[in-house]
Amino acid sequence: MKDLKKNILLLESVSDEAMTLLEENTCVFSSTSPHTGSEIAHSHPIHAIITRGKGDVSEVLIRACPDLQIIARCGVGLDNVDVNFATTQGVKVINAPGSNADTVAEHTLGLMLMLQRSLYNAVQAVKKGNWNFRTSYQGDELRGKTLGILGFGDIGSRVAKLAEAFGMKIIFWSKTAKENPYFRLPLPQVLKRSDIVSIHLPLTTETKHLINAGKLELMKSHALLINTARGAIIEKEALIEALKNRQIGGFAADVLEIQPPGNDDPLLSMPNVLITPHAASLTATTYNEMCTLTVQNTLDLLNGKPINEKYIFNRNELK
Repeated sequence: MKDLKKNILLLESVSDEAMTLLEENTCVFSSTSPHTGSEIAHSHPIHAIITRGKGDVSEVLIRACPDLQIIARCGVGLDNVDVNFATTQGVKVINAPGSNADTVAEHTLGLMLMLQRSLYNAVQAVKKGNWNFRTSYQGDELRGKTLGILGFGDIGSRVAKLAEAFGMKIIFWSKTAKENPYFRLPLPQVLKRSDIVSIHLPLTTETKHLINAGKLELMKSHALLINTARGAIIEKEALIEALKNRQIGGFAADVLEIQPPGNDDPLLSMPNVLITPHAASLTATTYNEMCTLTVQNTLDLLNGKPINEKYIFNRNELK
């Protein structure tokens, strides 16, 4: 019966398949702005909140939902969820770790190739009728280069395998890592030895602005920095200065500390910088898989069914 269905507060759109699952099994209330979530919660008992990367699941919203059992993030990071407060209220927080590993890893390699081989500049030149760009072309290959990976979880380890197939040498820095065939080194050594550094860390109090002026000074002058993790891991002003002063060779990212960037953001006008609009995990396949997985896990938990423990965020991971 419809009146026995659980109520879901949906803060952002989900894939069509995931939406069908929700509509067939729950009563869905969609928020149209950051404020309507609390307004809906005051009128209807909310049993689960589902968001992606922008919907803010704050303490205020959680307090407005006294019947709340689950907060579900269709994705990996939980920057937009107050996990600490949710935990104190006995609310389960679930996400989809590993679900975007392949697509983000592919995107990372794509950025590396475009930047290392100057593909973007070459394509733009030809589109403008400048075939003679080839006479000043300065791209290089990935083969034989040393890739330093910061963070060796699902995405970082996948990047390593793909890069190895290109003939790259892999070194990495990570506080924890599963057994693997690559060399684990202290962070300063990874920065000093790498031709390309790729970031795959979560954003925490420890990793915010981890890559600052001092760290950038350790890198080779031709080294490229790639970030498909979280923008705030890099101190922006220090990065801009390093690029202007040719302390590093280039920068490519799918994430920025402030999104979207302003039209006057210096990074947007630099020829050795590539920025994509936080789209690495938005391929049709991965988007649908993340949404349907998270929605199904939400439905199972609401109905008292067990789910794989790896999808229930462990508060210890915040430490």
